Parts: sequence; structure tokens; C-alpha cells
Amino acid sequence: MVVTRRAVPVLFAAAATALIVVVGMGSPAAIAAAPGAGGIAPEADVSHHGHVSLWGTGLGVWVQSKNRGPSDLTGVTVRVRTSTSLSGRQELSEGCLQSDRQTVLCRTGALRADAAEGQQLALELQLAGRPDEVVVRIDTLWNGGATDRNPKNNEHEVLAPATGDEYVF
Repeated sequence: MVVTRRAVPVLFAAAATALIVVVGMGSPAAIAAAPGAGGIAPEADVSHHGHVSLWGTGLGVWVQSKNRGPSDLTGVTVRVRTSTSLSGRQELSEGCLQSDRQTVLCRTGALRADAAEGQQLALELQLAGRPDEVVVRIDTLWNGGATDRNPKNNEHEVLAPATGDEYVF
């Protein structure tokens, strides 16, 4: 490929635009928090705890998200994935969306460091069929760019048999 002097500014502009999109739509906060951009990522310890219950075609997922600090977070995205497909379009809580046939994403809102109360999430999902059991995976998809040195308390996998009982994580 031959690059002329006239093409160099166009190629540079395209590369710069791609970098801005990758860094986070070019927002100053995203650029400041990006590794190597001169900013220092905050440190937080996000945790999710709750329970899962399966009955018929219904799957209940209750999650309480907390931040053990030391930094406050403006928000966290919780990912809930199921081993069975969801039944079409779901009626979801505010701040949640279905990203594919087996995944729901929910934002928590701000999580203050070491707050006694966290943010609660309650989902009643409808499954495609009546499975005997479902594996539910709950984890943090996004935590505002913070460093979490203890991710094990925000990554859970729960087997829920179709008994209607609550299975705690």
C-alpha cells in the first residue's frame, strides 16, 4: 500500500477516532481512568449476594450489591446469565436490559464504600420451557473501571432445581 502525504492526516484522524471510541466514547472520566492515560483507577471491592429460585417456567433472581471500598463507585453493571434460554422479551426492572437469549444486564446505581445498605435487584424471568434445573451465573460486567482485588465475591454460579426453594449465593 502506498501512502501519500495527503492520506496521512486522514489515516491519523481515523486512528484517533477509533482510539476515542475504544477508550469509552471519549469522555474525560473514561480517559482519566484508562490505564496509561495518566489517571489512577480507583479501588473498590464489589460483592453480590442473594438467592435464586426456579418454579415452572419462572426464575427469580434476587441480588444485593455492595461496595466494601475504599472508593465510592458511580455504578456497577450486574450480569445474570442462565443455562436455559429466556422466553422471548422479558418484563424487566428499571435499569435492566436483555442482551441476548440467556443474559440480562442491570445497573445498580451508585455504590458508596462501606455503606450498610447496598443496591437491591429483583428479577422474575420467564424461561423458554420448563427445565428440571437451571444454572445461573451472576457477576460484575462493569464496575466503573475500578480495580477489584477480590473478584471472587462478585462471581457466583448457582444450580437451581425446579423445587421453588431458594438457593443462596
